[in-house]
Amino acid sequence: MHIFETVNQATDSLKSNKTRSLLTLLALVIGVFSVIVSTTAVAVLDNFFTNTMSILGSDVITLQKNPAVQMGPRDASQRNRKDIQFDDSEELEERVNIAVGTSPITSFSFTKVSYGDLETDPDVRVRGSNSEYLENNAFTLGEGRNITPEDVQYKRNVVVLGKDVQLELFPNEYPLGKTVRIDGNPYQVVGLLDKKGQIFGNSFDNIVLIPYTTGINNYGGGNRGIGIQLRAPEISKIEETIEEVTGIMRVIRGVNPIDENDFEIITNDSLTGTFDVFTGILYFAGFGIGFITLFGAGIGVMNIMLVSVTERTREIGIRKSVGATRKAIVNQFLMEAVFVCQIGGLIGLIFGVAAGNYVAVLIDTEPVIPLWSVFGSFFGMTIIGLLFGVYPAFKAAKLDPIESLRYE
Repeated sequence: MHIFETVNQATDSLKSNKTRSLLTLLALVIGVFSVIVSTTAVAVLDNFFTNTMSILGSDVITLQKNPAVQMGPRDASQRNRKDIQFDDSEELEERVNIAVGTSPITSFSFTKVSYGDLETDPDVRVRGSNSEYLENNAFTLGEGRNITPEDVQYKRNVVVLGKDVQLELFPNEYPLGKTVRIDGNPYQVVGLLDKKGQIFGNSFDNIVLIPYTTGINNYGGGNRGIGIQLRAPEISKIEETIEEVTGIMRVIRGVNPIDENDFEIITNDSLTGTFDVFTGILYFAGFGIGFITLFGAGIGVMNIMLVSVTERTREIGIRKSVGATRKAIVNQFLMEAVFVCQIGGLIGLIFGVAAGNYVAVLIDTEPVIPLWSVFGSFFGMTIIGLLFGVYPAFKAAKLDPIESLRYE
């Protein structure tokens, strides 16, 4: 039978039972939508995560008190950990031989920055660190200079401005050399950062950087909890660097040889592993829901095709009487079942990709169309149509032509 004739017959079959067809198509759409929306959203997150990791740098090692991503409640051993402090960072920097670029990291305040009559919103992050912070966090110094060891040593009130802060305070002036005020304290602008971007709507550029010793002097809290960043001298030595840093930190923090680390070491690879677990759960949930829904939809497709066989019994008898083979009848009804599934699959695919990419809008990243999901949807719906169309097709093919012609 010509394919266009088969398509026309399938369309007529859907039109003749509008309510039943609509419910079956709805189940197919929901099933495909469940799978596609989850895979698309995860693909968007994966793309976003990859881009973010490229910003952070693959040779950077971060030490902090708690895990970067916490799944479930923290156990007692984590809750009772003591803070990592500035003294730990200074001692670690003195002891390491392989690692380079040690920098403490902490946020002293979230506040407004002012210059003359202009001021920012009160959400600027005041970061305290040293000269290694920019390289460890992949910032680019656009103009001026970085924080120097002398700035740290003498607790100078100097500041490096992020791009957002620059644009708000100095729309018509050159910032270098000017004095801004942060929480009532004057700081001389010595450096300007290039634009870096944002993550989950939070800007990397809404930041100011001051020497950490200046931050302690102006804000207090020399014993506050901080993080520490270092770099491996080259990618091939990252494991060796981690081993060195782990051993030294255990000594600094007085961890017994039989006890586990009371701190976390975070790298791109460890974050990627955690993210893979998270995305795996999303994939599993999406496929699980989609499978259950599609199974129910497949039963609905079988029901439609069985009703179609009953309603077209006389037509089948006529076709057989003029020479149609069993194979031709089977092919006709299988193609009709596949056609129904493909319609539902196409609608679910369109809505699933659109809804999944809404995540890209929310986190301000580029949209993604997972081609493997698109092709998987096409072949998956073909298989559903074939599996659940087999029984009705063979039932139609086995009808006796004489009895079929008598059917009213």
